[in-house]
Amino acid sequence: MMKRENIDQLVKVEHHKIVNCPLRDNQFSFFQIVYVICGRGFLKINNNNAEYSKGSLILLTPNDQHYLEVVEKTELLLVKFSERYVKDYKWNSINSMECLLYGASYLSGCILQNKPDVILVESIASSLLHGIHYPDLYHEELTLHYVNALIVIAARNISKMRVERVASNTDKRVVDIINYIQGNIHDPSLLKAFSIAQKFGFSESYLGSYFKKQCGETIQHYILNYKMRLIEHRLLFSDMRINEIVAEFGFSDESHLNKFFKKRHVMSMTEFRKTKGQLELGA
Repeated sequence: MMKRENIDQLVKVEHHKIVNCPLRDNQFSFFQIVYVICGRGFLKINNNNAEYSKGSLILLTPNDQHYLEVVEKTELLLVKFSERYVKDYKWNSINSMECLLYGASYLSGCILQNKPDVILVESIASSLLHGIHYPDLYHEELTLHYVNALIVIAARNISKMRVERVASNTDKRVVDIINYIQGNIHDPSLLKAFSIAQKFGFSESYLGSYFKKQCGETIQHYILNYKMRLIEHRLLFSDMRINEIVAEFGFSDESHLNKFFKKRHVMSMTEFRKTKGQLELGA
């Protein structure tokens, strides 16, 4: 039977030493960054097998199904944080952090692909471990700073992995365009082709052909898909009212948003929240 775990706080850091396989048939309602201090084995995530070893950094998103197969005695640092914490925290230029993290659900295994970040993550993990075993004045404040740094590093690596999968010849300009779209997804006026083209010094026609060549889809299609994923996450993982979602994404009214939503799902947002929400909870 699938076991579901919740956390009663926004952020929680744990240290575990594992000899056998206690983590089996688990499902969490929160994000979890797993850092492998030592050991090796396999982590099965949503029916995908991922090998882990010392230095692996793995992201688990809410409702992922996974279990651990230990080959060699394993020591883990677990950083657990709620969807609410990710959504409410002010990430400066990263306006849609939770969607970026949720978008990594298709990834399996170590997300730490940016080599300069390896030493940085190791240092942060050591600092978190020190705080667990030797708590001192302002321990909670320091822990939050370390956790935030780890989340941003995870997001940076996921973002680079995502762009690398877009096209083998992707260059930095399309990364900047994607980051601009995600950072301004709540402001429709800034997502018009004219505005994006002007921002990056392209003509509208060249922007369209350039983006499609690099990403395999039109820029408008990418924007709509990204916005839809955010709305789906609001419906499934938050208690936001429909009118709040309307205001957040700049729709004229609830009817306009429902029309946009039904084109993809052939059901209203209320129906989607009820039906998909029950499936997510295993009802």
